[in-house]
Order: sequence, then C-alpha cells, then structure tokens
Amino acid sequence: MADRYTAAQIIRATPFGVYAYMSTHPIHIVVKSHYLKQESAPQSNRFVFAYTISITNEGDQPVTLLNRYWYICDANDKVQEVYGEGVVGQQPRLVQGKTFTYTSGAVLETSFGTMEGHYQFVTDSGEAFTTAIPPFTLADRAALH
Repeated sequence: MADRYTAAQIIRATPFGVYAYMSTHPIHIVVKSHYLKQESAPQSNRFVFAYTISITNEGDQPVTLLNRYWYICDANDKVQEVYGEGVVGQQPRLVQGKTFTYTSGAVLETSFGTMEGHYQFVTDSGEAFTTAIPPFTLADRAALH
C-alpha cells in the first residue's frame, strides 16, 4: 500500500479530486475524476470511472516519468494494485513548465472508492525520485446525494 500523506502536502483537496499537490521535487499534479454512467452497469456491480491527470514540471531540470503505482479501493474494501511503466503507454519527458495531461479509468464493484499512488521520475542528470499522489475519490455523485 502507498504511504499516507500529511495535510501539509495537500494544498487543496475536494471529494472529487486532489488539486495543486507538490512533491519534494517541483512537480505539480492535478487530478479530476468522474463517473461514466453510460459504461457502467450498476445491476451487475460494475461502476466505471475516468480520471484525468495533469503533471507539470515546475523545476529547472527536465524529468521523465518512468513508472506508476496505483492503490485502488472500493467501498467493500476490495483492493486493486496497478504497477506499470509510464502512463497510457508513454513515458513523457517534461522540460521546465511543460504539462502532460492524460485520461485513464478504473472499474469498481461499488459506486464509491478511492485511488492513491505515486509516479517514479528520473531527472536528465540521473536522479530518481518518487512523487506521491494522495487519495482522491471515485464516486457516482448522484449516489452520494
């Protein structure tokens, strides 16, 4: 399971995303998630969610995203762990001020869950570091009301 994060690491969080999270390296990550009703089948316990992540290099050294790790937990405490190279089949290289945005998805057996994880980067000078992504919510907003 990914490490837990202190409130000081989260600049602003909402029930549906984590905004303006900074790691110890100057990487800015924005996460937004939403429920995909048209692809879900609640009667079959299939709830599909999309999440869009924007990663900005705010440092002065170019960095390359090498790997990702996700810890996904639904409302029944069923856990999925995902490891892999890059994101959406890419290992983006970000120069100073560059943003890489991608959208991916997760399928849960419940209408509510959380995701958290980390990205592993390397600078052009060979320094490896990990940027944590604090928990964010996957939820059918209609089910929360």
